[in-house]
Amino acid sequence: MAISSFKLGNHSLGRLELIKLLVYSALLVNFVFYIGNDLEIASHTLFEGSTFLETTRAFATTIDLSAWFVLLLLLELETYWLSDDALSRMGWMFMHGVRALCILFLAHTLYAWGVNLHDIYSAIPVEGVNSLCQLVEAEKSYTNNLVYTEITSENCSTFSSANQFYLIDPPTYFIVQDAAAMVIEKQLAWADMIEAVTWVLIILIIEAIIRIQDKNISAGKVLGVLLRLKSLLFIVLWMVAIYWGFRGHYLFVWDEFMWIAGFYVIDMNLTKWREEIDDDNFDEIAHNS
Repeated sequence: MAISSFKLGNHSLGRLELIKLLVYSALLVNFVFYIGNDLEIASHTLFEGSTFLETTRAFATTIDLSAWFVLLLLLELETYWLSDDALSRMGWMFMHGVRALCILFLAHTLYAWGVNLHDIYSAIPVEGVNSLCQLVEAEKSYTNNLVYTEITSENCSTFSSANQFYLIDPPTYFIVQDAAAMVIEKQLAWADMIEAVTWVLIILIIEAIIRIQDKNISAGKVLGVLLRLKSLLFIVLWMVAIYWGFRGHYLFVWDEFMWIAGFYVIDMNLTKWREEIDDDNFDEIAHNS
């Protein structure tokens, strides 16, 4: 059955726009889940005297996704909905300034994951403890594969049969792991870092492509290299998603899929824009001849 188009300004809300609406809505729902996930982990890692930076690191995913939502909205506006004369020069400068601020927030994510890696690799052994049940009154939580559980007399014997444990979250040292769990923790931390760096590189490439196409350039060596590099970076994201699936974090996989879909939509906008540039250049050549 044909989908009716809804008129919005000079655009019709047809199939493509409805697909975008579904993708962006799904991303918003995922965002709410991640806020809940950050709150759950923060309940085990933060305390009354936590500093501002410790708090921002605990909610790095929430901050990161907030910046990505704003970036996605602004990119959608610039690459599809807004014409060149839709805003004044100051308006465009404001949009680009907000995008630069969002990228700065994404840099905070790199900082948070970097600190996380440092903390994990700086883990210290728990002296004089060969069983988690010895930590029942110590207000510690055991974590394995990102599942955090407070250690109690009822569950202490169910987590691990190891006889050596490590504290991984200075300066509070609330979190305890055994060696096997720490291996997984390191792998997940590197996956987070690789994914964050890859997304920052992708957004910088998209910014460069927009600047090039703003000059009515639709082809060329530089543009071709940027497009191929962007495709390779998306392959890296799929590899990270596969690892998360292997670890059973299917929400992470779904979220990655939806964000890739969201930026695939932006890529469709850029492709359509290049086609329009080609058409305009062809018309101009035909007119001059």
